[in-house]
Amino acid sequence: MWRLMRRRHEVEAELAGEAAAAAAVAVTPTEPDQQAAAFFDVDNTMMRGASIYHFARGLATRGLFTTSDLFKFAVGQAVFRLRGNENPEHIAVARETALAFVAGAKVDDVIRLGEEIYDEVMSDRIWGGTRALAQSHLDRGQRVWLVTATPVELARVIAQRLGLTGALGTVAETSNGVYTGRLVGDLLHGPAKAEAMRALARREGLDLTRCTAYSDSANDLPMLSLVGQPVAINPDSELREHARKHNWPIKDFRTGRKATLTALPIAAGVGAVAGGIAAGIALRRHYRSTQG
Repeated sequence: MWRLMRRRHEVEAELAGEAAAAAAVAVTPTEPDQQAAAFFDVDNTMMRGASIYHFARGLATRGLFTTSDLFKFAVGQAVFRLRGNENPEHIAVARETALAFVAGAKVDDVIRLGEEIYDEVMSDRIWGGTRALAQSHLDRGQRVWLVTATPVELARVIAQRLGLTGALGTVAETSNGVYTGRLVGDLLHGPAKAEAMRALARREGLDLTRCTAYSDSANDLPMLSLVGQPVAINPDSELREHARKHNWPIKDFRTGRKATLTALPIAAGVGAVAGGIAAGIALRRHYRSTQG
């Protein structure tokens, strides 16, 4: 049974990767280096904390749900991470719950809210050091992609605001501009990120051995190991150990209090799921109030 479940998870990861690559929209550099690119994780790599959590915070300030709801989700994320329960079964259950709440929301509304909330809440949480690294790749004519479990619509907003090429993110199924409550494949998390990068490389003609990838989490080892130049940014203990063992560059932009604060809003799959549930609840309440 475990073999079947593992194979199913692998297939879902492949589907998620293909969907993310298909949904990616590129902005071509003026003088492009056609074969090289840089891939950046978002949560705690490009941005302090989890982007979807910050999105939920922005919804809370609009009165779409209560701050106590937000607190519960934040605590839930922390407990989930500390217990080490980030396995496919638990993520699948939480994912389905989140998607059930999001069903019926309009894509345009999510994009509009994402733009507003990025400007209000997220822009000040971008790591200056990581942003400079991304700009250095752009200055060399290389494309720069975000790779994140965050919904692709929100990931695109972040990429656009930062002037990057585009974003690979979790793709939710839509029909006539409305979310159906299903994913295309699975969350773009762990192995699915690597699958998305492979699919994008095939589409864009990239040589992955000439590409660079940046992440803070050992969950992203599949993505980091895929490229010729992996770099650990603000790494967790497992990734730091792995990077030292394999002589990967390590860059840490955290200092004192910031290092403590970034540990609470969870990155990767769990953060996207828990924050997605919070955002989903808010959007459902919003639609009910406007249609009631």
